[in-house]
Amino acid sequence: MTVRVVLADDQPLIRAGLRVLVADTPDLEIVGEAGTGAEAVRLVEDVEPDVVVMDIRMPDMDGIEATRRITAARVTARVLMLTTFDDDEYVYGSLRAGASGFLVKDMALEEILAAIRVVAGGEALIAPRVTRRLIAEFAARPEPASAPRPADGITEREREVLTLVGRGRTNHEIAAELFISVATAKAHVARLLAKLDARDRVQLVIFAYEMGLVRPPTGGSTT
Repeated sequence: MTVRVVLADDQPLIRAGLRVLVADTPDLEIVGEAGTGAEAVRLVEDVEPDVVVMDIRMPDMDGIEATRRITAARVTARVLMLTTFDDDEYVYGSLRAGASGFLVKDMALEEILAAIRVVAGGEALIAPRVTRRLIAEFAARPEPASAPRPADGITEREREVLTLVGRGRTNHEIAAELFISVATAKAHVARLLAKLDARDRVQLVIFAYEMGLVRPPTGGSTT
């Protein structure tokens, strides 16, 4: 199955580099390019891609607002942000907007292609150590969620799994900590996604903080 990709970046060299690499990649296809956030939103509506590789800093409309509009439209496209972790303000905004992952612009192009595949497969591309740092900082910020998210209908075991997801644990780590199989851990995560109407694992992490299941760290550790 070919993954249909839209590139949204105001730097032609970034788009050109990915375009050349994708041309030699049989399972990926670029179906459109945009130089602004507004163009990206319109393009997603027109071509219905699987993944949007979205720059954050763009003219006309930035990538965060474009991501918010794309995810609010309930389209199937997942958004993979281009950013640097020095720009934490943008990362927090991207989380709230519904991004499914983050890429650093100085990554190798091959790594970016691998990331596109991961996000297209329904996973969130944030390494556990990055999740712990970003979400802890995100949760510690004064801006609250619009309303507390209820945990009604979640079983005690699912609550335990959600807590561990909020701490950045992988399915393998969750299985080890709860003495369950990896398949069972994945099943619990899948049920949580359905019950909370979450797009991906990133949103589950946010929900864990909004529900009060995980607290921001008070010291240097994020575990």
